[in-house]
Amino acid sequence: MLQEIIFAGFGGQGVLSMGQILAYAAMIENREVSWMPSYGPEMRGGTANCITIISDEIISSPIISKFDTAIVLNQPSLDKFENAVTPGGILIYDTNNIIKAPSRTDIKVYAISATEEAVKLKNSRVMNVIILGSLLKLRGTVKVESVMAALKKVLPERYHHLLPLNESALMKGMELVKS
Repeated sequence: MLQEIIFAGFGGQGVLSMGQILAYAAMIENREVSWMPSYGPEMRGGTANCITIISDEIISSPIISKFDTAIVLNQPSLDKFENAVTPGGILIYDTNNIIKAPSRTDIKVYAISATEEAVKLKNSRVMNVIILGSLLKLRGTVKVESVMAALKKVLPERYHHLLPLNESALMKGMELVKS
């Protein structure tokens, strides 16, 4: 098993957190992991991305330019990374910040209304967890239980009361995927 994933969007959308949570969950499952964040000096509001690689074997390099999966949360990220998805790969995007939808026909594209669903859950900050749930449904990268264990490690203890909300957000993301 080898999955090479790019998460991209504006700073503050939880892009780096998505990749980190997935990486921790994979480590819990004893997989090889690489997590490489990239962001500008402005962070919140600027563009940010991270590459998360998960494998059953040793990862030779964290620096790659083609991805099995791209998760994009804004138009600049879609414009930059749509062509970096390998043919047959998956592109998942949040419908809220995308003006021009992806046009490729050699990849599977999933439009997820994560921002709208996060508002329905009364916490816009779980938008990224909804998207992560969609990824889990499509790729089966890690188990939901591993993601929840990873969230306990990543979230400061003062936010542990939000773990049930995050679990609901994961489930909602899984529900939103239309086969």
